[in-house]
Amino acid sequence: MNLLSSMRYLVALSEHKHFGRAAEACHITQPALSNAIKALELELGATIVRRDRHFVGLTSEGERVLASSHVMLREQALLMHELQGDKDGPSGDIRIGAVPTAMGIAVRFGASLQAQYRGITPKVFSMSSDHLESGLADLSLDLALGYIDRTNIPVGKLSRWPQYNEHYFLLRRAKKSKGKLLQLGPTIGWRDAGVMPLCLLTADMHNRAIIDAAFTTVGLHVVPAMEVNSSFSMPMCVSDGDLCSILPGTLLANVLHLTHLEALPLSSPQVVTPIGFMAHASTRPSRAMQAAIAWLTSDAWLSKARLYSNPLQL
Repeated sequence: MNLLSSMRYLVALSEHKHFGRAAEACHITQPALSNAIKALELELGATIVRRDRHFVGLTSEGERVLASSHVMLREQALLMHELQGDKDGPSGDIRIGAVPTAMGIAVRFGASLQAQYRGITPKVFSMSSDHLESGLADLSLDLALGYIDRTNIPVGKLSRWPQYNEHYFLLRRAKKSKGKLLQLGPTIGWRDAGVMPLCLLTADMHNRAIIDAAFTTVGLHVVPAMEVNSSFSMPMCVSDGDLCSILPGTLLANVLHLTHLEALPLSSPQVVTPIGFMAHASTRPSRAMQAAIAWLTSDAWLSKARLYSNPLQL
């Protein structure tokens, strides 16, 4: 049995939650993957996968093996990169998780990083804040882009790099279409926005908690007319319905072409939320990770991040 290969298959199974899809991702047959997992269980003397007719989940022992697998596979990748030396430049995967409202920034970061280092393969995933934290803790993520003031990971175990501040807008239909871009309307207070029919994110999303807290500040308990669990869906509710929505500036970049909509900056209170990259502080960075950190802290990238996060340039 190849221990590292079996651990790699276990990681794929945990990610895809399906034997067939995990096998396809590993470029092997499903029986080969299943047999490797069973061999790993025999080697360790423990059941690590809960099975019915299909994949059900990991046992508590399986979760411990998965955490060790992430560490061992990461150390193997680091060793291979170190042995290769500097001849080919930084290479390897960079796994980036991002909260839904920051996905546009994370994708642009990955694309610009790959343009500079062809050997680096960014892999970007949309995740909740809870999943970002668990991904950082078990090393299944290299970088996370999210709410840097929100994380429950102890300060000493996490490196943080602020990127931009999230500002909020009320998105609604404009009375009259003007120009060639999304219109910038007058500033509106949270109290006035709260009486409108709103499409908001579901209550389990951290961005929704930020919105609810702002309404609480002005004495409102808002019951939305519609809820979605995808931040990219909210503009559609406004464009094709009779609803308004509250979006961070990062999402306005996706609707700049919708001239029949207008975005009104929200104030009273002024809500500003810091967004940043995070990584586990106690792990050795690979050469690819070193390149990623150098880029995310560069003035060239930070100016782009601020532009992407506030396309209306307030």
